[in-house]
Amino acid sequence: MAHFERIRDVISGPFSPEVIRQRTAAGWQLVSIEWRRELPDSEAPSQGAFAEEIPYGLRISEDCQRLEIDPVENRTLMLMMELLVQDFPYSSIVSDLNEKGLRMRDGRPWTRVAVFNMTPRLIEVGPRLFSTEEWNRIRQRFSSPRQ
Repeated sequence: MAHFERIRDVISGPFSPEVIRQRTAAGWQLVSIEWRRELPDSEAPSQGAFAEEIPYGLRISEDCQRLEIDPVENRTLMLMMELLVQDFPYSSIVSDLNEKGLRMRDGRPWTRVAVFNMTPRLIEVGPRLFSTEEWNRIRQRFSSPRQ
């Protein structure tokens, strides 16, 4: 199975074709170009221009300047991670989330597919979750001998 590495070049000045030549010579393949422009005051953003979804577990801060941790969604992620680490099946994870009254962002109950689709997000937030005091307490419960 082939493994790929990705990088992103941020262009701060006029574009130079030399960048493409250097990357290509080093074995890189061009896969995307992203464009941006400053809108004139008379022009509104095109529909869907701000459709990027906020990652689950985060919300927009009160001052609308940054993303911050959403306590309920973060608790949901923590519980999902805890149950996955304990090797619970998705059906049990779904039952536990729904019994605790935790819902998806749209207010619907969790489903197995929805929990499965959270796997990339759990991988992304794993390092942050694993470094919390709460996770240390959970880990202690895992490692303590069962009575």
